[in-house]
Amino acid sequence: MPKAKGKSRRHKYSYNLNRKRLYRSARRRAAPRIACAHIRHAWDPHKSVAQNLAEMGLAEDPNKAVPIPKKLLGMEVESDGQQPGKKLVRKPYVVTEMELEASLPEKKSNTLSRDLIDYVRYMIQHHGENYKEMARDEKNYYQDTPKQIKRKINVYKNFYPEEYKNFIASLKPEKMEVQ
Repeated sequence: MPKAKGKSRRHKYSYNLNRKRLYRSARRRAAPRIACAHIRHAWDPHKSVAQNLAEMGLAEDPNKAVPIPKKLLGMEVESDGQQPGKKLVRKPYVVTEMELEASLPEKKSNTLSRDLIDYVRYMIQHHGENYKEMARDEKNYYQDTPKQIKRKINVYKNFYPEEYKNFIASLKPEKMEVQ
């Protein structure tokens, strides 16, 4: 019977591995990674996930929090008018802070690089709307095609419409002086 592969190789001892630290971290209870700062500050590591979320007024299981009505499933069930027992919310500030944060308007982080803005302005200033001429320009370092240049100019128009209008308006007097 042949030997198993790799068994005859010498095993190397890893001197850089701290085995004490590995053993300690494996014994420690793993806490969940929480992305939301509001939940992280209100979290109690001595309680379970279900208990922590119940105290904050958050749902552990969305299927239980918002059940599908039986009549939508095709079955009709009569209810007695009794509501299931409500859980006591001890940390309501977590939900209110999260709602406030969600209601804030989203910041627009759409910006273009200074190089792209300078490139587009140069092309418009020297060539106007002639994209084929722009493609042959010596400043076209990346060898963009006329369609790619047109796309970049349209992106600039969409991101900075006021700045584009002012730039075009400033170019018109120069063209009148030339003619």
